[in-house]
Amino acid sequence: MTLRDTLEPFFNKLPAVASPEKHVHFKNKLWWTLGVLVLYFALANVPLFGMSKNSVDLFETYRAVIAGASGSLILLGIGPIVTASIVLQLLVGADIIKMDLSDPKDQAFFQGAQKFLVLVMIILEAVPQLVGGYLQPDPVLASALGVGLGVITLLLLAQIFVGGALVLFMDEVVSKWGIGSGVGLFIVAGISQQIVIGIVNWQLDRSSGLPIGLIPKWIYIAQNTGVDYLFSGSGLGYLLINGGILALLSTVIIFLLVVLVESTRIEIPLAHSAVRGARGRFPVKLIYSSVLPMILVRALQANVQMIGIILANRGITFLGEFREGSVPINGIMFYLSPINGPHNWIPSLVKDSFVSVGAATTPAIWQIALHVFTDAFMLIVGGIIFSLFWIETTGMGAKPTAQKIFDSGMQIPGFRRNISSIEKVMERYIPKVTVIGGAFIGILTLLASLLGTLGSAGGTGLLLTVSIVYRLYEDIASEQIMEMHPMIRSFFGEE
Repeated sequence: MTLRDTLEPFFNKLPAVASPEKHVHFKNKLWWTLGVLVLYFALANVPLFGMSKNSVDLFETYRAVIAGASGSLILLGIGPIVTASIVLQLLVGADIIKMDLSDPKDQAFFQGAQKFLVLVMIILEAVPQLVGGYLQPDPVLASALGVGLGVITLLLLAQIFVGGALVLFMDEVVSKWGIGSGVGLFIVAGISQQIVIGIVNWQLDRSSGLPIGLIPKWIYIAQNTGVDYLFSGSGLGYLLINGGILALLSTVIIFLLVVLVESTRIEIPLAHSAVRGARGRFPVKLIYSSVLPMILVRALQANVQMIGIILANRGITFLGEFREGSVPINGIMFYLSPINGPHNWIPSLVKDSFVSVGAATTPAIWQIALHVFTDAFMLIVGGIIFSLFWIETTGMGAKPTAQKIFDSGMQIPGFRRNISSIEKVMERYIPKVTVIGGAFIGILTLLASLLGTLGSAGGTGLLLTVSIVYRLYEDIASEQIMEMHPMIRSFFGEE
């Protein structure tokens, strides 16, 4: 008996959201999606019972990407889901685990393995934070209840596990009963909230002394800064960086670029084999694999940073030192940290940010340049690699796509009606477009990260939000078309 034969019955017994037995109407899908979104916001506002106020958020820099809320029941957000996906994609892509993901049996085993690995990752991401002293139990509560701190720590672990499992099943509900994916929905919800807060927040930023929100910031500058200074060279630079104008321009430019790129596609003509005159087109978008592989890149960085932080907290600093909990100031961890605005690459701003966290030395210009190059390399090369893995593990490769087209009764005019002919045509486009799209989305993410965004959502977060919202709009449009024309469902494998 192989290891797979042993694990398969166990995976089949894992809790799962039942798939709908028949077509779910558009209105019902919309209600399921909205219901999960409301539940997400509710869970994000449920604080962890027993957590001390002295706790440190290790993933503060990555909040926009992992879609969690600091100190809440969904502290880990989609982090365990993404990490499990990275591990499995690497194992399958490297042929360590041999699976044909076009085979329904292998797909079912892959999904079961991913769900089990997500539950394992919840523990693996929570325990180091608890043991390392980042998530601290409240001694006052422990004293009031008459129990030790270890009991409160176990209570925190149980809450984090429940929250992580709820995120996993909410994602499954949206995927099966709603519109789009839960992962995408949670990212959009979290980043949209950050952008709104970044526009209207009146709280003062500790480093600049200005209000955090864009509108309050402009009002404050207009009331407290002279006109002569604002129109001078240094004043314009102050408005551009500190005044948030660069972040606003970056947000608008990235929004327009993503919409433009999402609408760029190659359309392969199709004709129905049985119905004369019935024609269609199969679109191969420039960003064929979507921007979700960028989450995998940033999640990989987040996990590497977490290892560095835990080691540094134990006095092992050969990978780098940290200030204020999660800010790397030297070593390899400095170079592997993500760029998140002008303060990470403009030398004068880098110096100011290092001084503000109490660093003894500031990086040289060549070190800053190497930091930018490392992040660019990870985004572009990582975007290509994870895009290729993504299309294979999600059934978007040439072979599964050819099978779907063949099963729908469509064929490519001028070619024989068989799967191999369709697959050969798809092989001409899909792998090449995936590589180009993965590199391009990496470049866009880098651009947004260098310029900064509203609400400190980060270049990756903004890019993800715009792309996911655009695709959600397309999903809603296609759902409405299928409601009006039920025969179209057969192309998407629905009954």
